[in-house]
Amino acid sequence: MTRSNGPEQQPNFTYSHGAVIRGDSTRKQIALVFTGDEFADGGWYIPDILKRDDIRASFFFTGNFYRNPAFKNIIRNLKANGHYLGPHSDQHLLYCSWENRDSLLVTRSEFTQDLNDNYTAMAGLGISREEARIFLPPYEWYNETIAGWTRDMGVRLVNFTPGTISHADYTTPEMKNYRSSADIYESITRFEQTSPSGLNGFILLLHMGTGQSRTDKMYYRLSELISYLQRKKYELVKIDELLHTNQTATTL
Repeated sequence: MTRSNGPEQQPNFTYSHGAVIRGDSTRKQIALVFTGDEFADGGWYIPDILKRDDIRASFFFTGNFYRNPAFKNIIRNLKANGHYLGPHSDQHLLYCSWENRDSLLVTRSEFTQDLNDNYTAMAGLGISREEARIFLPPYEWYNETIAGWTRDMGVRLVNFTPGTISHADYTTPEMKNYRSSADIYESITRFEQTSPSGLNGFILLLHMGTGQSRTDKMYYRLSELISYLQRKKYELVKIDELLHTNQTATTL
């Protein structure tokens, strides 16, 4: 993890392995980010909560998700309400080994084709590459090489901000790493209260849905979470607003 003012990096942003993992830590802004591949059980509940509170969030879906006929109306609803829609890979590939992050599991051509296929699926729903040049990697796992390939395609790589376990809301009770929604919520509020910069600049990642065996859905606490963040005077913004980019390649 680095803080650098290099040619492709911005002051007060945090980077890891070539991706932005936190926006400006001096500004009370947070980007709520939701990812999806095969599950979308929160597909109507989450947008309804956001609409009620007049909040725009960011959604990163795989090509599998964008092509799923059952999810098309969810995507159209998100687009119509002004949320950010971006790519999350086409087939939800694992790019590099869990044990050795530098060990790639895909070739450059496989990576490029997969991301292009993700954009093709998005284009079928009226989402252009030009308006979706921020990319959140599948499994939230990548390395410097993947970041470089992403930049070469004119796309900006981002990942969630570490410090909370918000991303564990996908876990199911049979998993060793299972975390309850109460544990997840508490991790967010505890970090906010104990970190010198709170949740400033956070990319707070949650999931659009989970397996059926998880009945303790974190998205049912989304309204409570939003209320907490608003009481703490955070501005909830889209990912492109958090990163201060107009989505053109020249800003990457």
